[in-house]
Amino acid sequence: MELLKKRTKMCAEYNASDIGSKVTVLGFIAKYRNLGNLIFADVRDRTGIVQVSFEQVSCGDAVFADAEKLRNEYVVAVSGVVRSRGEKNINKNLPSGEVEIAADALEILSEADVPPFVISEQAAVGEVTRLKYRYLDLRRGSLQDNIRMRSRLCHLVHSYMDKQGFLDIDTPCLGRSTPEGARDYLVPSRVHHGEFYALPQSPQIYKQLLMIAGFDRYYQIAKCFRDEDLRANRQPEFTQIDMEMSYADCEDVMGVAEGLIREVFDKLIGVKLPEKLRRMPYREAMDRFGSDKPDTRFDMELKDVSDVAATCGFSVFENAIAAGNKVKCINAKGLAAKYTRKEIDKLTEFVKDYGAKGLAWVSLKAEGTTSSFAKFLQEGALDAFLRAADGKEGDILFFVADKYAVCSASLGALRLKIAKDFGLIPEGSYDFLWVTEFPLLEYSEEEGRYVAIHHPFTAAMDEDLPLLDTDPLAVRSKAYDLVINGEEAGGGSIRIHTPQMQSKIFGLLGFSEQDIAERFGFFVEAFRYGAPPHGGLAFGLDRLVMLLTGAESIKDVIAFPKMQNACCLMSDAPSVVEPKQLTDLAIKVDLGEK
Repeated sequence: MELLKKRTKMCAEYNASDIGSKVTVLGFIAKYRNLGNLIFADVRDRTGIVQVSFEQVSCGDAVFADAEKLRNEYVVAVSGVVRSRGEKNINKNLPSGEVEIAADALEILSEADVPPFVISEQAAVGEVTRLKYRYLDLRRGSLQDNIRMRSRLCHLVHSYMDKQGFLDIDTPCLGRSTPEGARDYLVPSRVHHGEFYALPQSPQIYKQLLMIAGFDRYYQIAKCFRDEDLRANRQPEFTQIDMEMSYADCEDVMGVAEGLIREVFDKLIGVKLPEKLRRMPYREAMDRFGSDKPDTRFDMELKDVSDVAATCGFSVFENAIAAGNKVKCINAKGLAAKYTRKEIDKLTEFVKDYGAKGLAWVSLKAEGTTSSFAKFLQEGALDAFLRAADGKEGDILFFVADKYAVCSASLGALRLKIAKDFGLIPEGSYDFLWVTEFPLLEYSEEEGRYVAIHHPFTAAMDEDLPLLDTDPLAVRSKAYDLVINGEEAGGGSIRIHTPQMQSKIFGLLGFSEQDIAERFGFFVEAFRYGAPPHGGLAFGLDRLVMLLTGAESIKDVIAFPKMQNACCLMSDAPSVVEPKQLTDLAIKVDLGEK
C-alpha cells in the first residue's frame, strides 16, 4: 500500500492527547522485537522515538509480512492509530512513552545493511570508527541534541544582534596572507601562478575595514581556519560569532557581548546570569590561579611564598629567588591521604610538561608530616611555609620554584588536574568572568623581538602610553576575554585607529616599512582616509555549544569534525589530487624523504 509520505508529527511529540488519532510517522527503525504474531518497532527521527506495534490480526497479513522484514536502520513510513500503552507498560524515560501507534500500513522506503556499530548511546565504539561512519554516529540522540542546540544558538544570535542594530555582513574567505599568529591555510591561484590566497584565521582586518567604511555595527557567524595542533577544544576550521562597533569603548563592547551571553544562557538552558559579570585583571588571574582563563568554581589558589623561600635554607628555593624567580605553591586541602609517593611522582612528571623542573611537597597526614625538602630547611622555616599556605592536618602542599610564567603555568594546570581527579568542581555550575588589562606585548626569545599578545591592532591603555618608550612589557592593553568555567569563550579589544599609533606599534614589533607594506599595505593605507575609534569581540561558537551542552570535546558539537592530525576519516581528506590539477596550478609536489 502506497502511503502519503507526509508525517503527522515528529516521533517524540506523540503523547496521551493524541490517543485515537490516525497518524503517519517517518523515520529509521531503532529497534524491533518479533514476538510471533506481534511485532514491536521503535521508529526514530531527530526528536526521539515512538513505539509502533504490528498485530497480525488487525494490520493484515500483507502489512505483517512486510513488518517481519524490518531490521535496524531501515527507513519506513508507518500509519496507524495512536493508543495508550497501558499503565504497566508506560516508558517514563521517553517523551512518547505513554503511547504507541497500532500500525495498519507500512512502507519500507529504504533498506539498510547491518551497520558497523549499534546506533546507541550505550554502545562501546571507538572514536576512529565513529568518525569514519560519522553519518551513522550523528543518528545518536546526544549528537542530534548538540547540533540542534547549535542551530538554536545561531538563530538566537541573529535575532539578538539584529535588535541591537548590527548588520550581518559576509567577509571574504579568500584573502591575503598576513603571517602574525597561527599558520595560514593557503589556497593556490590557478590564474596567478606562484601566488596564494589565505583562508581567514578570523575576519579581523575586514571587520576593521567595515568600520572605516562607516557601517558602525557589524557581525557575522564566520568560518575561520588555523593550521595549528588540535586538542579537545580546537579544530582546524571553526566558527566565530564575530562583532565590531564604531565609537565604542571597552564598556560598550563588553556590554553588548554580556547581553548576548545573558540571553543565550537564559533562553537556551535556563541559567540566569548576575546583573553584572565579575571583572578580574590579567595579573590577578595569573597570581591567584596561574591562568588567564581561570576556573574560579573551586578554591586552591596559588600562594606566593617567595619571601619565606628566600632565607629558608633549601638551596633550590634560595637560588631561584636569587635569580629573580618565584616560589609558589598550592594547598590541596584534605587530600594528603589520597597521595602516595607513586602518585606524587606522577604529578611531578605532569608539571614537567609545563616547564617545571620538579615538584616539592609537604604532606600533613594524621600520623605525621613528610616532605621532599623539609630536612634541608632552617629551624622554623617549615612552620612559616605552612602559615603562608594555610597548611593544616590532612592537607598536602605542592611547590614550584622557577620563572613566574613557569610557576603559573605548572601550578595552574596542577590545580585543575587535582580538582578534576577528586571532583572538586561543582557539577552543573557556571562561572562567568571577564579577564581584563592583558599585557600589550611579550618578548619572544625565539624570534628575538616583541610580539603582540592578541594582535598588532590592539590599543594600549591610555595611561600606559608613555611606557611604550621606556618599558613596553609593562604596557596594558584595552583587551578583554570572557571566561566561562575556565574556558575562553570569547575575547576582543579596542583597536588602534590612528596611523601614527599603528606605525609605532609596528615598529616595536620589529616590522620594517617593507614588512608593513607587504603584510598590511592596503589595511594601513585605509587608515589615512579617516578611521573612527572602534573595537570588537569574537565568541567561539563551538566552545559556547560545548558549554551549553556539557560536551567534553569540540568534535561532539560539530557535524563533521577532523581528527587530531587534521584529517577527515569519513571523506579521507586531505587527499592526493589529479596531476592535471597540479599542472593547472603550476605546482610540483616534492615529498623528499617523506
